[in-house]
Amino acid sequence: MTNQHVRITRHLEALVGERHPETSPRALRRAAHYLATQFSKSQWSTSSQLVNAWGKTYRNVVATKYPSRPRQGRELAPLLIGAHYDTVPGSPGADDNASGLVVLLEVASRLRLTPLARPVWLVAFCLEEQDRLGSQAFASRLKAEGRELAGAIILECVGFARSEDGTQQAPPGVPIAVPTQGDFLAMVGNEASNALVLQLEQDARQQEPRLKTLSLVVPGRGEAIPHTRRSDHASFWDAGYPAVMLTDTANFRNPHYHRETDTMDTLNFKFLSSVAATVTATILHIAGARP
Repeated sequence: MTNQHVRITRHLEALVGERHPETSPRALRRAAHYLATQFSKSQWSTSSQLVNAWGKTYRNVVATKYPSRPRQGRELAPLLIGAHYDTVPGSPGADDNASGLVVLLEVASRLRLTPLARPVWLVAFCLEEQDRLGSQAFASRLKAEGRELAGAIILECVGFARSEDGTQQAPPGVPIAVPTQGDFLAMVGNEASNALVLQLEQDARQQEPRLKTLSLVVPGRGEAIPHTRRSDHASFWDAGYPAVMLTDTANFRNPHYHRETDTMDTLNFKFLSSVAATVTATILHIAGARP
């Protein structure tokens, strides 16, 4: 068993379990604490953005890494990688979305000692299952402050893959051919984020040729195809920032989606590892320091 496999297993064991603001608030807080602790262990600066909802306070967990050498003139816009850490009631949420959190933690570990040219933010959003309240708060605050963003890569269910024919369904209204084997990573962007989609595609081909990808770029903010708006990337689209969702397509592939059977033994660790490698490569292309 590789060190990476051990790390992924340890993270999943710590995170998998219902994490819901009403039915399991303590577990939701535990997950936030675990994420902050692991980011800190990888030498990222950690903080919280508080989110008020229903008279209570929740938090987005934010890990940041800045260029080691001060830039002459204006600092480059940061690159954001995000994933939500809450679940629906009754589901342990291994694929949805502990898988995305594992990629965040893997990125933090892999880039622990890597010099950067622009800031990178790793953000674990709360309340995605509650109308994306966490990411809405984050994106709207950025916009209100007039902050720029190089782009946002949002991880939404990235751990389930099956190669058998008939394991993949096509979401209604999608204007491209969708394979019937559920073993690809979908990349969903809008026209403003087309360059980010192309970079992710290129890095997947070069770094992880075994990882099949399928890209969809939608007009505007995805209004014409509502299924393309089903995660935190839509909060950034709505605020005018380029954003791409990486996903295994959730319920269009995974029969355990939002069920009590969404457990870590159903995940494909090789697929998950390939996603982490691809995202890391893209971060290095966009934010890595040149020799």
